[in-house]
Formats: sequence, C-alpha cells, structure tokens
Amino acid sequence: MTDLFESTKPATLTGFIGKHFIYTYDNGWQYEMYLKNPRTIDYRIHSGMVGGRWVRDQEAHIVRLSDDVCKISWDEPTGTTVSVAVNFAERMLHGVIFFPQWIALHPDKTVCYQNEHLDLMRQYRDAGPTYPKLVIDEFAPLTFVEECGADNQTVINCAPATLPADYTQRRN
Repeated sequence: MTDLFESTKPATLTGFIGKHFIYTYDNGWQYEMYLKNPRTIDYRIHSGMVGGRWVRDQEAHIVRLSDDVCKISWDEPTGTTVSVAVNFAERMLHGVIFFPQWIALHPDKTVCYQNEHLDLMRQYRDAGPTYPKLVIDEFAPLTFVEECGADNQTVINCAPATLPADYTQRRN
C-alpha cells in the first residue's frame, strides 16, 4: 500500500511551513490559512458562502512548485475538495474549490468548528446530493503574511467571530 501523502516531500517545504496568511478572493470571500506542518493546515473562513467556518489539522498534500510557490490540496469530510497555489514572492494565490451540491444548497450546515462535528459533516456528505459541484475558481492577493513556526497551536485557535473586529484588516 502506498502512502496517501506520497506527493508531499517534507524536505522541500521548509520555506513554507509555519506561514500564516490572510487573503481575499476576487469575489470578496476572505480566508486565512496556516501551513502547520508538511502534512496539515489550519484555516478560518471570514466571509463568503461559508463564512464563520474554521478547521484545524486538515490533512493536505503540500508541494513545492518553486522557491516561492507551493500548492496545497485537500479533500474535506464534507466532500468539498480544494486546491490552492500560493506565490509568496508576488503575494498572490489562486484557488479552486469544488463544493458538493448539498453545500451549495445549505452552506450554513458547515459553518462551525468542523473538528467537533466530523461525524455530522460525513452524514451530510453521504446524504448528498453531491452533484453537480459548485466550482469556485478565483485569484486572491495575500494581504497579510507572517511566520509563526511549525505546529503552533495558537495561530488558528478560535472562531472568526471571536477575533477583534480589525483582525483581517492587518496589512504588511
């Protein structure tokens, strides 16, 4: 049996692990991601269809495409699949999100701290419908980037609504 994450090569990711960044897609949806380690990410969704959702320890395929570019891809218990390419040199991101139809119809069902509702997310996924997928294909500038080190449990540790009002307005 092959390793599910064989595409991830941890030794090539040292320049990316520990990065924490905030970005706003061209459609106005605002997200935040933390590259926790070579196999997991944490993220919060501040606005958009599923604004208010947050997730820790999401398993992901993280690969280096160049010195300044990495790609993060994952499949959620909800049935949503995401792939994000981040260019840190140009402070630009491109993401594609494939939402199953049940989320397109009832996005509010996913607005929670997913880690505490994994069984429920799988139940919703399995009940469907899954098709047709709602595909969101967008660019986003990185408005805030910081280095937080690997496996820092304090980076994304609360719901978006509990953060200070100006949290996502930080710029650097």
